[in-house]
Amino acid sequence: MLKTVIRTIILILAIGNQLLLAWGKHPLPWSEEELYEGISAMVTAICALITWWKNNSFTKEARLADQYLKTLKEGEKDGSNQAVSS
Repeated sequence: MLKTVIRTIILILAIGNQLLLAWGKHPLPWSEEELYEGISAMVTAICALITWWKNNSFTKEARLADQYLKTLKEGEKDGSNQAVSS
């Protein structure tokens, strides 16, 4: 749902921008360099948030725990729900 709303807002802004340009208006008061820097900062912030949110397992124990959880979830899907011994 959120992705749909974001895409719709971006589409509306793009169409509005194109209409203003067609009428000879320049709706964005920033230089090309300022716009590039702003977009670059947003992409960096979004990547940082995604990386922070995502479960990153670096240690051997964490990877084993991820595998154990995956096995448990697969067991729930097929109805067996059996624990895995290691």
